[in-house]
Amino acid sequence: MMTPMRHDGVFAIPLLHPMRHLSLSLRFFLLVILASAALLGSAARAAVSVEDAEAVQATVRAQLAAFVAEDADLAFSYAAPNIRSLFQTPERFMAMVRQGYPVVYRPAALLFLKAKALDAAVMQPVQLRDSSGKSWLAMYTLQRQADARWLISACVLVPDGSIGA
Repeated sequence: MMTPMRHDGVFAIPLLHPMRHLSLSLRFFLLVILASAALLGSAARAAVSVEDAEAVQATVRAQLAAFVAEDADLAFSYAAPNIRSLFQTPERFMAMVRQGYPVVYRPAALLFLKAKALDAAVMQPVQLRDSSGKSWLAMYTLQRQADARWLISACVLVPDGSIGA
């Protein structure tokens, strides 16, 4: 398995050329991350309604609470189909979060920022602080499902200098 590396303040998974060395699921995961990063630069398409903003935040909060409770099944239930397909089981998903997103797995503090509407999704930025006091910005992308629930389709995590020390 590839180890994330710091590059210019952003965690990145090193890519080997050609990508044939990567599994299909890892290539798909990288595509999701790249698509999410592209969305970060997109302008907001429309305001997010109060109801949608509350529902999106409730989804993220519920997943964070499930991580704290060590409830892999519940945490996985807030993942969108693309993420569920990628990781296949709640245990694999929880292991990935534990290893790759420790501040998301166990945040010491968090602050929800203003959500932005995108074409078919909502981008929800969340400032997080880890147990050592380092600040992070998690950019969650959530998609509304056919049953009207909001599920998390991506989370891009970068260091953030705007909170903490």
